[in-house]
Amino acid sequence: MKTARTWRLDMKEFFMFSGSRHRPHVKGPKWIVVLVCMVSIFLIAAYTYPPRSSAACNLFSPSGCYVLKKLQPIPVRELTDAERAAEVVIKEILRTPTVQSKKPKIAFMFMTPGPLPFEKLWDLFFQGHEDRFTVYVHASKEAPAHVSRYFIGRNIRSEKVEWGRISMVDAERRLVSNALRDPDNQQFVLLSDSCVPIHNFDYVYNHLIFTNVSFIDSFEDPGPHGGGRYSENMLPEVEKKNFRKGSQWFTMKRQHAILITADSLYYNKFRDYCRPGMEEGRNCYSDEHYLPTLFKMFDTNGITSYSVTYTDWSEMKWHPRLFRAKDVSFDLLKTMGSIQDSIHITSDEKRTVLTRPCMWNGMKRPCYLFARKFDPDSLDSLLQIFSNHTTI
Repeated sequence: MKTARTWRLDMKEFFMFSGSRHRPHVKGPKWIVVLVCMVSIFLIAAYTYPPRSSAACNLFSPSGCYVLKKLQPIPVRELTDAERAAEVVIKEILRTPTVQSKKPKIAFMFMTPGPLPFEKLWDLFFQGHEDRFTVYVHASKEAPAHVSRYFIGRNIRSEKVEWGRISMVDAERRLVSNALRDPDNQQFVLLSDSCVPIHNFDYVYNHLIFTNVSFIDSFEDPGPHGGGRYSENMLPEVEKKNFRKGSQWFTMKRQHAILITADSLYYNKFRDYCRPGMEEGRNCYSDEHYLPTLFKMFDTNGITSYSVTYTDWSEMKWHPRLFRAKDVSFDLLKTMGSIQDSIHITSDEKRTVLTRPCMWNGMKRPCYLFARKFDPDSLDSLLQIFSNHTTI
């Protein structure tokens, strides 16, 4: 027992002496050590899990801040009452199946300042198909003296139209609303006084009636004549990312015709903030942007994003090429009617060429059914071509 007690004492003394030799006493107050440890832990945590506030985030961890921002969900903007109401109406229209007519017709809607120089050509085009079309004429300056029985009595109440202004869209909507009164009208074609058909009636009818899309031109142009026309006054309803450009000459199905007639919210935005002589000298033309933007926002898969009316912009002027009598031939119309790709060129410095195949019910087909602009002096040449060729 005495030996064991002596051993325990010796071991205690050994640890005591060895501890005093190898562990020097801590000098200074212990709270400084604790504070340093806590600050170190905080800094490590801040770098690993950066705070959400931008100032603190960039202070502690710029790289971590960037990663965090990418991972954060994009906040959803609260819709205004007017937007919510418009969204409900538009979605309900798109969700409701259109009543199918037993005798579907195409509404040919002519927008003209006065006379229709190609009325005789259209008369020849319509002959024999009286139960498959209707005609509507919006004459903004003077009522034309009609020479075709298909046009007599087909003028609608019209108002003055100024090029590039909202009155152009007003005339389009006025034509559409009149054509919607006939429940058999299933497709609505907007035409000008310089438009002509480049295929026969059966071809046009089958192409339009036996598909469920609208042929509305729409593309993104980042240049000064596209996105450069956008005004932030259109916010919050119309965002720049949705702003689109396209030709005004559309062909649309009945469902979409009802939609543009019912819309007021987005129409008002373009009426007020898309017009010639906007701020900073910018010009915006609502007939080139209203419909392309509206359908980009609400039914981008329901439109083809190209027009079925051919226009030649190769001269790079403010107006398209004018085809005169000396230019007109069967080969010209055949070439126009055989094009299978829609082409747009952006207005920025890159001049990017955007090519889109023209699809019809999943199959690649010729794009164009009509063409413009034709000079009135080409009427006789066109009549001769249509009289001698039945398979245009």
